[in-house]
Amino acid sequence: MYLSKSPTLLRILTRKNLVWSIPEAKKEIFLTFDDGPVPEITPGVLSILSQYGAKATFFCVGDNVRKNPGVYQQVLDAGHATGNHTFSHLNGWKTPLPEYLGDIENCSNYVKSSLFRPPYGRIRPSYIPYLRKDYRIIMWSVITGDFDREASPEKILDNALRFTTGGSIVVFHDSLKAADRMFYALPRFLETFSNKGFTFPVLPGS
Repeated sequence: MYLSKSPTLLRILTRKNLVWSIPEAKKEIFLTFDDGPVPEITPGVLSILSQYGAKATFFCVGDNVRKNPGVYQQVLDAGHATGNHTFSHLNGWKTPLPEYLGDIENCSNYVKSSLFRPPYGRIRPSYIPYLRKDYRIIMWSVITGDFDREASPEKILDNALRFTTGGSIVVFHDSLKAADRMFYALPRFLETFSNKGFTFPVLPGS
């Protein structure tokens, strides 16, 4: 179960510790990609982004960077930003703090970034003070749901278009699981908002 748009009350209650949007960015949209890099998907994402002059922030799983260093370097060489998404894609609700922090530190050996996104968006509130010592914790305004195998590509695009506004942080996935729906939605999303005069920079502070 997921909500395409992050709940307003949750954003208000946690905005001192978690970044949900960039409200001052009126004509900018902040694209993010989770769970890569993978050689079958990430280069295709880079190609689409390049066609629209768009930049993005890739929240990378450390073990995928370890296995695919060349693809990771392609992301950096293309001028995109990266963030820490743990080494093993751990669920922060289910993982004890020492193991969780150790996994994040392991990822930091491969991903040099001050940005962190918890996999699944799940993190215990008691863990946040430890992470904020070293990271800005980035959540999202809009999650496209491209990972949802029961959703049609058209539905994923509709989710993204309907809820995105200036300053939104939008989540796609450069993963095998999401590929068909993401590759359908991403270029159409970019075309729609480019035609409306929006630009797509990396996240501030990345």
